[in-house]
Amino acid sequence: MAQAELLLEASVTEARPHIQDLGIKIGQYESGEWNAITDVPGVKVGHVTIMEGTGALIPGHGPVRTGATVIIPRDDVWNHKVPAGAFVLNGTGEMTGLAWITESGFLEYPIALTNTLNVPRVADGIMSWMIQQYPEIGISDDTLTPVVAECDDSRLNDSQGRHVSPEDVVQALENAASGPVREGSVGAGTGMVSYQFKSGIGTASRVLPPEKGGYRVGILVNANHGRRHEFTMAGVPVGRLYMDEEQTIAKEEVTPASSLPSKTFRPQKRQDSGSTIIIVATDAPLDARQLARLSKRATIGLARTGSISHHGSGDFVLAFSTGNSIPHYPKDPTFVMTHLADTHLNPLFQATVEATEEAILNALLQATTVTGRDDRRFEAISIEQLRSILATYPSPKH
Repeated sequence: MAQAELLLEASVTEARPHIQDLGIKIGQYESGEWNAITDVPGVKVGHVTIMEGTGALIPGHGPVRTGATVIIPRDDVWNHKVPAGAFVLNGTGEMTGLAWITESGFLEYPIALTNTLNVPRVADGIMSWMIQQYPEIGISDDTLTPVVAECDDSRLNDSQGRHVSPEDVVQALENAASGPVREGSVGAGTGMVSYQFKSGIGTASRVLPPEKGGYRVGILVNANHGRRHEFTMAGVPVGRLYMDEEQTIAKEEVTPASSLPSKTFRPQKRQDSGSTIIIVATDAPLDARQLARLSKRATIGLARTGSISHHGSGDFVLAFSTGNSIPHYPKDPTFVMTHLADTHLNPLFQATVEATEEAILNALLQATTVTGRDDRRFEAISIEQLRSILATYPSPKH
């Protein structure tokens, strides 16, 4: 489906900043060339964004504010698998294929992110693409269990419509590329909300200095979590200060019920807790156990932005390393893998925390205001107001 960018409230010419553009440095390590997960060599990212229709929700038909994002760990990952590990901070959600990753210790196909009800269709797209690439899958070769991680975008999107098709996923995979990564209200992040601001996809990276190995850590998040008063940016309680300046913002919903057209107002029976998916990539030679440890550290970066990982939040982390290659069908009974000594992991832990925090902040800063189903509108954080808040604090840094 074609993108309908005119439905974005912000002008396409508006330059939204990254956190570093505001003069804020998160942590001590430097970013890579793109400050993105694609700074890890071989990693590619693709999006498909679907925005159609306006006005009242017609379940199954629209309005549509959704999409999918795919991460390809390396070329020919089926035959050259990457070690992988995961961590679930709070399991109110789903990441398919996680049982096999935990059991095998490796990842052998692309990762896809999307909305909750679209998981099966997106998994179908991953399978179709993999079968195109490897025609013997399920015949003379193994089958596969796709990795699809979800967040709920139904605050803005007609989620019952499951509007991301398998063909859309194939398109995202075919268009996946290294280099700069689009962030904010794109791909799987199209309908996502964090701290009651419009949010979505965010990314960041860190490069260790040569004396610490020179390894790269890249993070990509789909951020859809938190309440306004929790939001913290580089130690500054931005959410609470923002609320003080903008008294019309309610704690429990951004668009007050009284301001919604009567024909579109639907009382909400649920408490919106949201979810966050964090993908960690590194070229450091790590094994599955070490990558699971790295996954845990990513949640520290999440917490630094204010998240408490609510009861209803699905907070999943998946980490993989391109620093090793696991053969599909080893010719010999043994094969050699190099892995970093545990005593040298601390710089990677720190890089993961820093890049995760920055990726979430970038998701919020890069997002544009979106009006979705039932005329529900989630505003992008005001850069002018944010600058005013940050100006009251002396050079926020970690």
